[in-house]
Amino acid sequence: MRKIVISTGGGDAPGLNAVIYAVVKSASMRGWEVYGSRSGYRGLLDYDDLVRLTPKEVEGITPIGGTILGSTNKENPFAMPITNLAGEVKVVDVSNRVLENFKRMGFYCHIAVGGDGSLEIAHRFAQKGMPVIGVPKTIDNDLKATDRTFGFDTAVATATEALDKLHSTAKSHDRVMVVEVMGRESGWIALYSGISGGADVILIPEVPFDIDKVCEKITDNELHDKHYSIVVVAEGAKAKDGTVVVKEKGELGRQEVVLGGIGERVARQIREKLGKDTRSLVLGHLQRGGSPTTFDRLLALRFGAAAVRMAEAGTFDHMVAWTPPCMSAVPLAEAVSSRKMVDLESDKVMTAREIGICLGD
Repeated sequence: MRKIVISTGGGDAPGLNAVIYAVVKSASMRGWEVYGSRSGYRGLLDYDDLVRLTPKEVEGITPIGGTILGSTNKENPFAMPITNLAGEVKVVDVSNRVLENFKRMGFYCHIAVGGDGSLEIAHRFAQKGMPVIGVPKTIDNDLKATDRTFGFDTAVATATEALDKLHSTAKSHDRVMVVEVMGRESGWIALYSGISGGADVILIPEVPFDIDKVCEKITDNELHDKHYSIVVVAEGAKAKDGTVVVKEKGELGRQEVVLGGIGERVARQIREKLGKDTRSLVLGHLQRGGSPTTFDRLLALRFGAAAVRMAEAGTFDHMVAWTPPCMSAVPLAEAVSSRKMVDLESDKVMTAREIGICLGD
């Protein structure tokens, strides 16, 4: 009998529970035991945060958002913030302790579910000798090695529904509504939801925008007797001068800054230039919540089952990737080497331009 441990790290995403369900059920069919590590690697640091997962424990969790194991993006075992008795916070490397506990518990492999940051940590553990299999998770859809990540479809559906509702209130008051969506340095959520939700302007990181071009589109709407506009802005969108709006700097032990605030800045500039009633809205973590769509459920279940097949084959230090129509194994080093950006020559971008959506250029 083999014992495997599964963890969910980074930001939460709809479909995480479906992955856990598939891993537990697939492993159980093989007579294996599955344990869940709560809050990322905490279960491998403190046994109290390690929980046995059986088919009974995971029954009915597939349609539930979030993760029953909890998640964190603040506890990197290679750079863990620790508060000493004097109240001082220091960053220490506890990866050896994690690896020792993994071996002591007799685990056969670790299935790490996460985005590029979590998968990079998993790859570092693989280099230290831990048998690791990665499962890609990010609503941003910015992992290059896989065609799609679960959680993205649900996030887009949430954003599109919000845009649908904003049309009526924007039209009632002749307003410009600027909606900021997630996506980090890629514009997938903004592009998909903006096209589907009938946006007039979509601003994505891949296309540095000129605010004057945005205002021209809004003015053109006025000339054609449309007195309201919907502007969708990806949180990582930047103006032609290269300015990126940051909400806060990275915390101790974390390198990344927290993006946010570009929606309000764009709204303020439109208000100043056109004198038009302009409001901004940040969808924020609404995009991470809720029940996963049918597409995300099925994709997540396929990822989980494929991860167990890879474990059975001994294909470690690899990530499960969806390369339609099949699931494949991609080296973790390759999977985290670069992020997937929107292809400006793609049919979706051409569609946006051809139906009159302004991309700010």
